[in-house]
Amino acid sequence: MWYQIKSYLKFLLKSNNQHGIHSPFVYDLVTLCFYNKKKYSEYEALKNYRKAVFSNHSEIETTDFGEGSRVFKSNTRKISAIAKNAGITLKRQQLLYRLVQYFQPKNILELGTSVGLGTSALAVNNSFSKINTVEGCINTSEIALKYFDEFNLKNIQLHNLTFEDYFSKNPSKKYDLVYIDGNHNKENTLKYFEILLKQIDNNSMFIFDDIYWSKEMTEAWQKITKHPKVRVSIDTFYWGFIFFRKEQEKEHFCIRL
Repeated sequence: MWYQIKSYLKFLLKSNNQHGIHSPFVYDLVTLCFYNKKKYSEYEALKNYRKAVFSNHSEIETTDFGEGSRVFKSNTRKISAIAKNAGITLKRQQLLYRLVQYFQPKNILELGTSVGLGTSALAVNNSFSKINTVEGCINTSEIALKYFDEFNLKNIQLHNLTFEDYFSKNPSKKYDLVYIDGNHNKENTLKYFEILLKQIDNNSMFIFDDIYWSKEMTEAWQKITKHPKVRVSIDTFYWGFIFFRKEQEKEHFCIRL
């Protein structure tokens, strides 16, 4: 916790908004997507999804394949508590929705479905994308599938596999957008990044969740931003974005959301 607080204070000192951004690509992304204040009708669907999950107080036995939880002391957890402590905020759900509408990716990969809060934002009112989402815990997967069906989200294929098993079964899939929201471990994050480098094209985008989860996760993020194939990286504190656009000069940005 102290590491995150100190990191956030440092982030505030070095971050800015759209002013001073000289890259047209990043300037447009920040002004037209990150800071877009339009009230989309789909936001109501996201709120309803959240309401349904947050009101479900039934318990399931979970299996954690990542770094574990800083909140839960037991693997028996309420659905509402999983959503509260492991799910993304409404603000970030809305940003995910805007990102998909802005870039219109055809093939999306999400690593870490949980109860589907992020997945719903990727999928809602989106007929142009196919979403593959991966969740290792069978009981959590079943809850997510229940809500995907309830909210008529038909463009999602959920894979109840470990991330490693998913990659071994799908070695040649190409992705336009990858959202990595699971297994907050330096070694594994770097391993998944290297695997996925073989499954992208020039316009692909990666989103890394919780890049300040720990000192080791920040080290993984910093190493990723320095990779020669990464041309643009954006640190928003909670999320890290990377792009591979060969036509861009290599630049790094710290943007307040």
